[in-house]
Amino acid sequence: MAKIKTIEYFRVLPRWLFVKIVDEDGNYGWGESTLEGHTEAVEGTLNALIKRFQGYEADDIEHIWQMAWRLGFYRGGPVFMSAISGIDIALWDLKGRRLGVPIHQLIGGKVRHKLSVYAWIGGDRPSDVEAAGKARLEQGFKAVKMNATEDINWLDSPSALDSSVERLKAVKALGLDAALDFHGRLHKPMAKQLAKALEPHRPLFLEEPLLSEHPEGIKQLSNLVSCPIALGERLFSRWDVKRFLEDASVDILQPDISHCGGISELRRIASMAETYDVAIAPHCPLGPIALAACMQVDLATPNFVIQEMSLGIHYNTEAGDYDITSYVKDPSVFAVKDGYVDALTAPGLGIEVDEEVVRSVAQSTEPWLPKEFFGPDGSIREW
Repeated sequence: MAKIKTIEYFRVLPRWLFVKIVDEDGNYGWGESTLEGHTEAVEGTLNALIKRFQGYEADDIEHIWQMAWRLGFYRGGPVFMSAISGIDIALWDLKGRRLGVPIHQLIGGKVRHKLSVYAWIGGDRPSDVEAAGKARLEQGFKAVKMNATEDINWLDSPSALDSSVERLKAVKALGLDAALDFHGRLHKPMAKQLAKALEPHRPLFLEEPLLSEHPEGIKQLSNLVSCPIALGERLFSRWDVKRFLEDASVDILQPDISHCGGISELRRIASMAETYDVAIAPHCPLGPIALAACMQVDLATPNFVIQEMSLGIHYNTEAGDYDITSYVKDPSVFAVKDGYVDALTAPGLGIEVDEEVVRSVAQSTEPWLPKEFFGPDGSIREW
């Protein structure tokens, strides 16, 4: 075993934060601490954790996780957990590389040889979904996700929801399965109307029908419709997840591996969910390191159902030419065939990060800022 020598982080386009750990023997691993819109806050937390963990045994992944979680006294939340996530993922990658095996072999071995995936269409203000759906079919996807609405007032005209139903019908007519992401944009007066309106058209799932801080409202919506209810990107540990499993309000959990504590915690959340007959579909509109880490867990998770991919997502295209294929030496590892991506079989995460490109882009990348939505009266709306 060797001790951690260095921990570095790199802010790169379009909005990602990569982490690299090197041990005293020269072994290395990559992680991802992306927290969209809060990069500088995560960087500050990483600075503190770097000072703490330099000199720790790189193999002691769980000990390092527990040290970060338990001995800081204050724990949880998106910033802190995203910092832990990047370090945790990098340590798993380092260990897999050192042992010459993919990470899924270290967490029980694979239960499948390929993974069902979906991509985004439509953007923040969904439009041109039919053309985008056709393009995704040509890329090999069989399922997509799109925002259910533009920004919506707390109480709005019911007619504001009509276009959501028409978009779902248009995409499904192409032969695609389609999930609708409410994105926490709707409040209960509108969310329950839209859920009922979409139900006859059988969406793949309804994501974040309300913000996660309204568990009682999510439970009410879950009882209102037969559509599968999904959420989890704004739940940051198994303790955050526990309430939603206990009250049977969700059908699909979507923890984000870069927000919830990395591979170690995603694995635990998935096992918890399995005991409640809840599926796992990891949230990942992020970079290639986060995607590869998700895929390693997915391969070893019995209750995994489908994986989000950010290939060509609007956040990437808005930033220029940088996508999940930009920072890996072999983009073919993410090739989609008939709705699936093959298992990653190389050691560690199963990808080779192009460090030269990462370091070059990181020299000039500014923090990505969250979107801002306002109503015609100037009041803030959820984005």
